[in-house]
Amino acid sequence: MKKLLALVLIFVLMLGVTACGGKKEAESPVTDALLAAPEIVKDYDVKADFKLGVILLHDENSTYDLNFINAVMAVKKALGLSDDQVIMKRNIPESNDCYEAAKDLAVKGCKIIFADSFGHETYMLQAAKEYPDVQFCHATGTMAHTEKLANFHNAFASIYEGRYLAGVAAGMKLNEIKAAGKLKGATPLIGYVGAFTYAEVISGYTSFYLGAKSVCPDVTMKVQFTGSWYDENEEKSAAQALIAAKCDLISQHADSLGAPTACEDAGIPNVSYNGSTFEAGENTFLISSAINWAPYFNYIIKCVNTGVAIDADWTGTIATGSVVLSGLNTNVAAEGTEAAIKKAIDELKAGTLKVFDTSKDNFILKDGAKVTTYLADVDTDAAFTPDTEVVVNGFFNESSFRSAPYFDMQIDGIELVNSKF
Repeated sequence: MKKLLALVLIFVLMLGVTACGGKKEAESPVTDALLAAPEIVKDYDVKADFKLGVILLHDENSTYDLNFINAVMAVKKALGLSDDQVIMKRNIPESNDCYEAAKDLAVKGCKIIFADSFGHETYMLQAAKEYPDVQFCHATGTMAHTEKLANFHNAFASIYEGRYLAGVAAGMKLNEIKAAGKLKGATPLIGYVGAFTYAEVISGYTSFYLGAKSVCPDVTMKVQFTGSWYDENEEKSAAQALIAAKCDLISQHADSLGAPTACEDAGIPNVSYNGSTFEAGENTFLISSAINWAPYFNYIIKCVNTGVAIDADWTGTIATGSVVLSGLNTNVAAEGTEAAIKKAIDELKAGTLKVFDTSKDNFILKDGAKVTTYLADVDTDAAFTPDTEVVVNGFFNESSFRSAPYFDMQIDGIELVNSKF
């Protein structure tokens, strides 16, 4: 009886401590995702002998590859796939190793083989020609619509829209810094760490800049390239150099935590890519945009299991749930940011906002010329010959004539620190 009374007393005392402000887990300052990944609905049967093979340039330490891994695992769970139905090959370089990995996955019975990096494409194409009964799918590639193989496919998403929205958050933050008299220079300056001088990167930093400029008209940008998709030291050094050059905010199109870490160390706001980096930068992380690859994985698995042909060139959109935004870090974001982003989302969905609107005054080339026509390299060849008119109805139609980005023009307000075109 005494033991029972003692236990009751302890329980009452614990309740008292909680009621008087005892320790509670702190609430996260990060809001719900502003563009969330949709639920994956299983509306078809997966055959018992189905297998998916995935070739990854790096592993979970790369934000880029982790984004694919998370998508695969989400689809695996939603469809009830077993462990032996999903085979991942990590750290496969853009070399003949990719061909060997693809061949091994085909021999192991994979019905679909997917590779996630631009430089994997030629090796995936080689394997596709040797295994016509296997579907080969490749992210960021450019050749499927011209090769016209029934079993070779490219995919990407309109991530430039997500970059634009993240840019709105950046512009709002720069306005706040300016109003507080804390700019490092006379006008707001963004620093951007880019991997390569590819159209994908150019499209990304330009759309981000245009999003920032839509709410912060006097902003300019400096871009510093690393020459690598994943090099933590180079990315950190590039971010540090941009911070030293008086940049007020940093973003990036590179795959490590190098830039976010440099920002956290320096107390500089950071907009990340391919997923939230809040845990690596609680005091500086602002928002992140990413491609959600789960809808595509679900789509290609459904096609193979229901006997439907996979599109040669597939572009995911906000409508397909393929473009996502993380939650906003309210401890860092400027007041009114969430409302500004939601307004832009509504306009993108309605079609009243075009990211690359060539008719606007903020869209001019470095020589001051307006853009009324532009031939882009859509049907890629060795010389990257421009072949397709992409300015239609007053705007640059990105990812319309093929899924992978082809925006490669340089507009006024953006300085390339260490590369020339």
